[in-house]
Formats: sequence, C-alpha cells, structure tokens
Amino acid sequence: MNYPASWLQSASLGEKMASDIRLQIIDGTIKPGTILSENQIALEFGTSRSPVREALKKLSNEGLIELKRMGAVVLGLKQKDIEELRDVRFLIENFAVKRLSMRDSEELVKKLNYIIDKMEMAAKHKDAVDFAYQDLTFHETFIVEVDHNRIGHMWQGIRDVVLTALLVATEKRFTYHSEEIGHLINRHRFIVEALASKNREHIEKAIRAHYEDTRKTVSKISDETTE
Repeated sequence: MNYPASWLQSASLGEKMASDIRLQIIDGTIKPGTILSENQIALEFGTSRSPVREALKKLSNEGLIELKRMGAVVLGLKQKDIEELRDVRFLIENFAVKRLSMRDSEELVKKLNYIIDKMEMAAKHKDAVDFAYQDLTFHETFIVEVDHNRIGHMWQGIRDVVLTALLVATEKRFTYHSEEIGHLINRHRFIVEALASKNREHIEKAIRAHYEDTRKTVSKISDETTE
C-alpha cells in the first residue's frame, strides 16, 4: 500500500520520509514501543540525518512518536486517538458545511458529485488507494471552500494522519467488507443532498450519520483483524 502519487509531489525529503514511517506505524508494521534511531533511518533511506530529524519532529507533532535521548519511541495510533481524530473532523466539517449552506452551493454540489463519481470508479476498479484519496478530497473540499484560516490551520494539523488512517481502513474495508462500499458512497450523496437543501438540521444529521457509520465500521474491522 502506498500514498497516491499526487500526495507527495511537492513534499520535502523529510516529509516523504515521515510519510513512509507514518504509514508503517499506522498499518502496524512498526509496533508501539519500537525505538527509531536517527542513524538507522538515515542509513535505510540513504540520506543525512537532517531530513531524518525533520521527519521525526513531524511525527512527534502528530503524536505518533515521542522524542527521547535514546531515540524516538513509537506510540502508534490507538483507538482513542482514532476516535479523537473523528471528533475533530466532525466539528470542523460540520462548521464548514453549515457555513457553506448559507451561500450559493450549485457549483460546489457539482464539484462534490464529480468527486463521488470518481469514488464510484475507484470502487469499480477495486482501487482502495484512489477511493481513500477521493474520500478525503470530498471532505477536504468543504474545508477549502469555507476559506476560514483558523479552521484550515486546524485541518492541516491532522490531515496527514487522517489520510494515512483512511488508507489503512479503506484497504481493510475493501478486503473484509466490500459490500459496504456502495452504502458509503450513498452516505456521501446524502451529505451533498443535505447541503443543497440548505437545512442546517438536515446537514448535521447527514454528517453525524456518516461519522457514526465510519465509527462502527472501523471498530468492526479492528476487532475482526485482531482476532
């Protein structure tokens, strides 16, 4: 499993290294408690220690590792972390969609439906990576469109972890619960319909239902793959 090609196009070497390590931490390849050495990482990536420090600082800011004198200790992404990320996403997105509902949403609705069409195409081709990327793009579109600097800053702080967790969860969903993909796509259509209605109560209900579905599915997948 890899990130979408477009994800790392303009990333620095340190950011690319952080992305690689982040994915290994979240998919369980690198276990909690593992000590990451700057020298060892630099050797593996064939680089100097400077971008390694950049990568480790980024992962530390994301709460995935803890920097200590002996090295970086992997904390991982616990269930509590996943739930907290989902809570923050809900608060951000609910705010953004409600704010956007007060504007002319015709062009936005077209853009969102086009993204959902791409999700359907990815599902048809069983492309879990592109599906996850389009899923994130759908939700990120609200945050970008609302043009709120503080909200945007909050989103950027969790964006990389959210995409990585979404990649891992989507691959498992395609493997273990592919029958739910159509339902997930319909949930996204429901959010767009709610936005077009300009009914705030309807909008919040649609977003809350989507995140509740996500919570149940992630919990189910987590239980099944650790049995």
